[in-house]
Amino acid sequence: MELVTNIESMRRLNADWRAAGLQVGLVPTMGFLHEGHLSLIRRAAAENDRVVVSIFVNPIQFGPTEDLAAYPRDMDRDRDLCAQAGVAAIFNPSAAEMYPADFRSRVAMDELTETLCGASRPGHFQGVLTVVTKLFNIVQPHRAYFGRKDAQQLAVVTRLARDLNLPLTIVPCPLVREPDGLAVSSRNVYLNPDERRAALCLSRAIEAGRRRLEAGETRAAAAEALMLAVIAGEPLAKVDYVHIVDAETLRPVAVIERPVLAALAVFIGRTRLIDNFTHEGSAERPLLSDN
Repeated sequence: MELVTNIESMRRLNADWRAAGLQVGLVPTMGFLHEGHLSLIRRAAAENDRVVVSIFVNPIQFGPTEDLAAYPRDMDRDRDLCAQAGVAAIFNPSAAEMYPADFRSRVAMDELTETLCGASRPGHFQGVLTVVTKLFNIVQPHRAYFGRKDAQQLAVVTRLARDLNLPLTIVPCPLVREPDGLAVSSRNVYLNPDERRAALCLSRAIEAGRRRLEAGETRAAAAEALMLAVIAGEPLAKVDYVHIVDAETLRPVAVIERPVLAALAVFIGRTRLIDNFTHEGSAERPLLSDN
């Protein structure tokens, strides 16, 4: 496994692979790898000849009051996990390598970035789209792998590739949970034992909402209210948002007739966590009563 820290070396390595007719998969990460990342790496390894894992804590996707400096990092552990998973190369550039002093360009997107986390974190998705575009141009993968836990990120990156005719396939991968149901996240390490227990209100809310929709509920507001009530029962939780939106446009819906994304963001103490599920809507399902 190679550790690559500069752009030109990464390009030369990929050029050699492509010249040999090899398929390349990219797993973009900010490091501090967990089982969610490893599931993406395993999928990439099964579908490609070479796998690149990028490890880069992207400064331009963090707001001024967010956790850039404190974001967990453990490069030695990440290298061991990547080596064990059969990764061919880690791309680990510095911030100065990715954003030199005269860097002036940003990648923006309308509508899809304006709801959910985009409304709560102004500028976040501009930073995400900019770094993802750079990674795609540098690594030039045939496929790139993203988890469904970051559902809005997956949606905007998929649209980016489609809108800009990027020559790669975006591969969505399942959300991975801890045995007790909490969605795996690098930020889970911030939680103390009491907060870790409190964080289970997210997966309980998700499960309650899922059951309600599967039972036939078609009113988005009713399902949102149920999820909010579950979270309200946890004193350490503070809701950022709980929304049901169209799965493609990410716009709010009133009546669930098409596939939807039910997404939430909740602060547990000072740690912001997200979770979601998708549901295939149907206008033919009966409307539930309030009982």
